[in-house]
Amino acid sequence: MKITRFTIDNTLHNLTIEFSANENIASAQLSFEYLRISSDANSAKKNKAGQIQVTSHKKNVLLISIESVAKHGYRLIFDDAYSAIFSEDYLQTLALEYEARWQAYLNALKDSGHSREAMIDFKQL
Repeated sequence: MKITRFTIDNTLHNLTIEFSANENIASAQLSFEYLRISSDANSAKKNKAGQIQVTSHKKNVLLISIESVAKHGYRLIFDDAYSAIFSEDYLQTLALEYEARWQAYLNALKDSGHSREAMIDFKQL
């Protein structure tokens, strides 16, 4: 499995990933928000009480760029000054398990009382 192309769509806030030589999936469209909340670094964060913290308020996050990080994968850089490295295997997993992972995220947000919406809404004049 190899990624052949990324297409960033800032209008729809999603990333299209095209895979080659893969019988499971040829391409996938993943939202920027889903990618932002799905990095391995996010899943390991715990608060002082030892509970896993839910990344929230990322509905309007934008993906600024993607950089190749040699054999490690790709660094995704977001407009909220966050970046994370995603391996090709992990991106494929995110694509294949999208529905279950997204629903688990929505449930965790609901249980924690947080929101997907940005904390401050900026409007251009």
